[in-house]
Amino acid sequence: MDLKRSISYQWRIFFPLVGLLWTVIVVQAVIQYQRETQYRENRLNDDLRLVNSRIINAYEEDIDLLPFMRFISKYYENSELNGIRISIYSSDGHMLYCLGQPIPRYTDGKMPPELADAMVKGVGRAVRRSPLMSDDAPYYFYGVRQSSDGKIYVHTAMPFTDALYRSVNVDTSLWVIIISLSLMATFFAWITTRYLGQNIRLLHQFATDMADGKQSVKAYDFPHDELGEISKQINRLFNERMKAVALSEKEHAMAIKATEDKIRINREMSNNINHELKTPVGVIKGYMDTIIQNPDMPTELRQRFLGKAQQHMDRLCSLLNDLSAITRLENGASDIIREMVQLNDLMLTISSEIETAHFVTNNTRFKFELPLVCNVVGNYNLLYAMFINLIRNADLHSHGTECGLRFMGEEDDRYIFSFYDNGTGIEEEHLQHLFERFYRVDKGRSRKAGGT
Repeated sequence: MDLKRSISYQWRIFFPLVGLLWTVIVVQAVIQYQRETQYRENRLNDDLRLVNSRIINAYEEDIDLLPFMRFISKYYENSELNGIRISIYSSDGHMLYCLGQPIPRYTDGKMPPELADAMVKGVGRAVRRSPLMSDDAPYYFYGVRQSSDGKIYVHTAMPFTDALYRSVNVDTSLWVIIISLSLMATFFAWITTRYLGQNIRLLHQFATDMADGKQSVKAYDFPHDELGEISKQINRLFNERMKAVALSEKEHAMAIKATEDKIRINREMSNNINHELKTPVGVIKGYMDTIIQNPDMPTELRQRFLGKAQQHMDRLCSLLNDLSAITRLENGASDIIREMVQLNDLMLTISSEIETAHFVTNNTRFKFELPLVCNVVGNYNLLYAMFINLIRNADLHSHGTECGLRFMGEEDDRYIFSFYDNGTGIEEEHLQHLFERFYRVDKGRSRKAGGT
């Protein structure tokens, strides 16, 4: 433990952090330096290429080249291109004009690389030493361009003078900025790690005080350093002193939640009753409207609709009894009658009602895929109302053409079903409110328009 703590927590964070910051700064500086150098060299090459282009244009416009070249020399006299050398060769290798020291067409019996490129591509460039100077002669920038008719080549060169060196090379101020940034990053890392180290020391003292019974906090998982000792102290205190407190707080929270649930249930009772009564009343009204609107309906079909309306009236009475039982849920759900319900029969009844009376849905078809024997324990009326509500909600809100119930599997003593539709679906942010009564996805829509 002493060996692991020989370096404090602050310095174990400081050195890797500083190393990382310096690495990022140095790498970025090198990349920026290379890019800046390349940019300046490209700019100089562009200037040489511009000179070549102007001479070629003067040649193609039948302008006397010698006075034009002198004008170029005078034009660049006070710029970084002061001292530019220009040699114009014919296609057969004869020098036609020259400004400054002539640029040889061949070097050691070989054609210069920039001229070789110009012979193939029409333009060429190179950075190399002058063959007419000593070994310590400065580098030259060379550029070559061929005329459009192929009769002349313009060969330009720029000696690597002190002025050109200052123009091409990156200013030393860049390194001053880099060093300043590095020092600032080091200072920032020191301030940050010092703050963290101070917190660790304070936390160590805090754990000691807590061990003496002055304070009590939650236990944390710390590494093998000062935080490791804190963890042991906190865990010991947590095990000895906080179990009873945590249990008491848990029971208190459960009691508060139960009380809040009771208040919420009582507050929403009137809305719940109104919502649950809509389904059977709507079905009965649909049958009655169908009979009234079709006075010539066959007697057998009318009796059938009246019988179904009577069934829903019975369900309504039963549902009223069930809803009254909800008021007694505070004492348990034992008052609601549960029975064995054949889910296939229930789905057949719902499917038949959807096909024969269009008041349940408008354009949505209902399908179900269940085993031949699929018995569940529950209340028939509540299950019926639940599925009718699901189907009607899918029809009203999803704007799809099909919905259905699919058997997914069996787990212990439960069946797993999937209710689906091919409509617009529900956005993920609203899924957590899926079973909240009267939750509205679009606050601006009324319940009639399908806002809930």
